[in-house]
Amino acid sequence: MSETHNGISIIIPAYNEAHGIGQVLEQVAAITDVLAETMQTEIIVVDDGSDDATSEEVKKSPRENITLLRHERNRGYGASIKSATRQALYDIICITDADATYPNEQIINLINTLREKNLDMVVGARIGSEAHIPLIRRPAKWVITMLARYLTETMIPDLNSGLRVMKKEVVEKFIKILPDGFSLTSTITIAMLTNGYRVEYIPINYYKRVGKSKIRPIHDTLNFTQLIIRTVMYFNPLKVFLPVSLPLILFGGLMIIFQAIYLRNISTVSVIISLGGIQLLAIGMLADLIDKRTS
Repeated sequence: MSETHNGISIIIPAYNEAHGIGQVLEQVAAITDVLAETMQTEIIVVDDGSDDATSEEVKKSPRENITLLRHERNRGYGASIKSATRQALYDIICITDADATYPNEQIINLINTLREKNLDMVVGARIGSEAHIPLIRRPAKWVITMLARYLTETMIPDLNSGLRVMKKEVVEKFIKILPDGFSLTSTITIAMLTNGYRVEYIPINYYKRVGKSKIRPIHDTLNFTQLIIRTVMYFNPLKVFLPVSLPLILFGGLMIIFQAIYLRNISTVSVIISLGGIQLLAIGMLADLIDKRTS
């Protein structure tokens, strides 16, 4: 990990974003000009193996506080953020996208909120009056958010927003479990909420992107769901095991009672269902015990 100083590192992951990165850099550079009056700043662009002119567009900027990192091959959105985090000089990390979808002028508001309230993360929730979430993504987004709310017992306005400000030390704590794909934002949200970190949401708008989207609706939805469950199991396994094991134990127990009273014969199936539920509960309790002892 790099030595950390007081300031803000703004990270922009980019994969084939030659059409939008220039506009985003202008916006972010203007923000760093304002922030420079009170804190140190840097901009880190990660070209994630682009085969277009993304890097060339970044190099056109005359700004001295822009660092360009380049992956030789496409490793993923999350991998880009992790690479930049390891290189970041400052104690606060901000991430935004290279496709001009986020209102980057809100970055100052997010930073001020984080510092004034001593929060661990502030997320720009895409619930503003001009939040243009594509219709094809809304059903999956709703299902994933509802699942995350249940598993974390927390109201989450926007689980995977790509505009957020975080303390670098907290990101570094979880960096080994963060995925390389788009679900990094969902995972860091779940990880912080299940570990008692202070997270706040600020409504923002969300605009139509410049260039072609990299999201694969079905594949990424399944991946998000899997990672949400895996992350919660990592930090709070009983939240996953209890809803599965208890119905099996109850159903199998009722079958055994009914068969014993009315049929005078207990079937093997009912015993297997009950034992299966008990075994799942035991595994969940053991996992929870291990988690509590190692945390």
